[in-house]
Amino acid sequence: MKLRHSDYMLWAKTQQRARYTLATSGVGAFPLGLLPVRMEDLEINGDSTYGHPPLQQAIAQKCGVDPSSVVAAMGTSFANHLAMAALIDAGDEVLMEQPVYELILSTALYLGADVKRFERREENAWRIDPADVRRILTPKTKLIVLTNLHNPSSVLTPEPVLREIGDLAKSVGARVLVDEVYLDAVFDETPRSAFHLGPEFVVTNSLTKVYGMSGLRCGWILAEPDLARRMWRLNDLFASIPAHPAERLSVIALNHLEIARQRARDLLTVDRANLKALMDAEPRLAMVRTDWGTTAFVRLVEGDVEAYISRLRNEFETSVAPGHFFESDRGFRVGMGVDNEMFRAGLERLRLAL
Repeated sequence: MKLRHSDYMLWAKTQQRARYTLATSGVGAFPLGLLPVRMEDLEINGDSTYGHPPLQQAIAQKCGVDPSSVVAAMGTSFANHLAMAALIDAGDEVLMEQPVYELILSTALYLGADVKRFERREENAWRIDPADVRRILTPKTKLIVLTNLHNPSSVLTPEPVLREIGDLAKSVGARVLVDEVYLDAVFDETPRSAFHLGPEFVVTNSLTKVYGMSGLRCGWILAEPDLARRMWRLNDLFASIPAHPAERLSVIALNHLEIARQRARDLLTVDRANLKALMDAEPRLAMVRTDWGTTAFVRLVEGDVEAYISRLRNEFETSVAPGHFFESDRGFRVGMGVDNEMFRAGLERLRLAL
């Protein structure tokens, strides 16, 4: 039977919140008052035939691309859906990293893809080994899918590895879809988008996870122009006219993005230091450490992780994202960047619940 739902999203909407919420996936909500917005900057209706021109230009300028390669979409998840729907048909072979964010896998299965997996291993610091991709690549492969930064571990895939994966895709006429929604959380020497590596790369991103602007639904796809036009036409079936006030607010946000970026950096710097201190002091927890990202994947060294997560919520009013949503029965995802004091108190409850 065709998959028609996401278990993770049901959990996130109904079970994620707690007094100490460590189950988030992005930076806390950005306050509108920090942007120079005037009422006269907003209108209910406007020019949004195939992209609002000022928004197309603002996204293109941020990404260093031509506006003809930009497809606006309602957040990264819908951008992934739209990109995959344009790139594959039911029964097409799709190679996808494991573990992966549940909604990406669920979307591919909803579209009827024949999904095969290449593994990221904790003992290899969650890195991608192109040899694993090569091993399962076939002439039937139409798409290779990965996240960068990796969701849930925040591990960065460097450009040489991406190039090698792109070469593998080219060898069979496939594309590479890279979800880069967390990439801007590498604050120093931020890598350029994989889109710049060649026409076989298709990239998705948004202002949600790093910038705390989920409510704007400002997401996008970067694709070569002919493919971008196909995606715009396909989007006519889903969301022909976007919310114009959100488009206008998104232009303002993109033109003042450094304000949100610095806020995120400040929040994450404190939370990451507190997480590091916990991991240094607590041998019953383990994780692959990075210097960036808004999430970390923590492993319970011994014991029943589901029982531990339940105890965290029921006895310590603390939530984390269960590992089974990321194909792991040993760990859980921790989210940073919402509230420093709440996060510090939540980490203390992680220790107490052990």
